Amino acid sequence: MHTSAITMPQLFEQLGLESSNLAIARFIKHHHLPEDIKLQAADFWTQSQRQFIKDSLQQDSDWCEIVDQLDALLRH
Repeated sequence: MHTSAITMPQLFEQLGLESSNLAIARFIKHHHLPEDIKLQAADFWTQSQRQFIKDSLQQDSDWCEIVDQLDALLRH
């Protein structure tokens, strides 16, 4: 069991994305998620990224909280 909170850079690493603070800020700035689109349905994910996000949310995994945070950040 994970005892420490998973960070946004760790999530970006897991998704195979650049995980520096600057890269994360750029990603969030350049990707907007409309209210009517679920995070895992966004067109900017690969199939494997989409599946990871979907599984994280459905299974209420250790990743769930940070995935929810990313969802909120993309709805700017």
